[in-house]
Amino acid sequence: MSIGNSNSPEEERPSTDDRSEDRLIERSVEEPSIGSALKKARIAAGLTVDDVSSLTRVRIPIVHAIEEDDFTRCGGDVYARGHIRTLARAVHLDPAPLVDSYDAAHGGRPAPTPAAPMFEAERIRPERQRPNWTAAMVAAIVAVIGFVGFTAFSGGDEKEKRPVAEGSASPKPAPKQTGGKPAALPSQAPSAAQPDPSDSAIAAAPKDLVTVVLTADTGESWISAKDSTGRLLFDGTLVRGESKTFTDKESVDLVLGDAGAVKLFVNGKEIKDDFQRGQVERLTYTKEDPSQGQPQAG
Repeated sequence: MSIGNSNSPEEERPSTDDRSEDRLIERSVEEPSIGSALKKARIAAGLTVDDVSSLTRVRIPIVHAIEEDDFTRCGGDVYARGHIRTLARAVHLDPAPLVDSYDAAHGGRPAPTPAAPMFEAERIRPERQRPNWTAAMVAAIVAVIGFVGFTAFSGGDEKEKRPVAEGSASPKPAPKQTGGKPAALPSQAPSAAQPDPSDSAIAAAPKDLVTVVLTADTGESWISAKDSTGRLLFDGTLVRGESKTFTDKESVDLVLGDAGAVKLFVNGKEIKDDFQRGQVERLTYTKEDPSQGQPQAG
């Protein structure tokens, strides 16, 4: 008979709760936070915080706060999820895992409602202008009154001139034949070949301006364009097949979110740089290009 306390094998084994806590701690150490993942992807894409703010319309202080995992400046969970999705797409990340991580850390996602989305990436939606039917009707009435008055005053003159106008006109002499072949009538003159509309538009670019034409050729791409004074000319997404033209007296600065999907013409000439799909490029073009315009570091 043994005296004293002896521990059984079951008592020496760690409990299930302890093992679960260890796995959670290991997982939290291995997986990066939402902010660090977004910051790492932004740096890998060659974008600054200002570039991301220009592409997404999310204000710079909010971008800095999210990269530090501070979501209190977002204005609520709904806005925070929207900011995470927008920033993730701008730096070419899948937003779904990041939103799931946010929901897991902030009590889960609320039940869906039939209302319209509350967040739209802080984009400024232009208001559609309705046609001014009153002004159109007034202009039509004025035109009708003017036509009637002109007809009434000019009717007498037309009657006096009508007998002269109805006189037989002298026939025009037939064109002379040379060498047994009939001379070509003016209406039979061969018409000049019409140039392709896109080629003529590029060739008609003014020589005293820098002209840049962007076309989303193989897919959509984020585009940001500024003139030589830093004024924003365009900031948005070109869908496939859509084109934009920018001009300035000195230079045009571009940020291409997906340079491989864009066809670029500068001062009437195509820029055939070997851009890859998903590649972010910052470019500047002047009136002397396409000899210049090399990509700049982001």
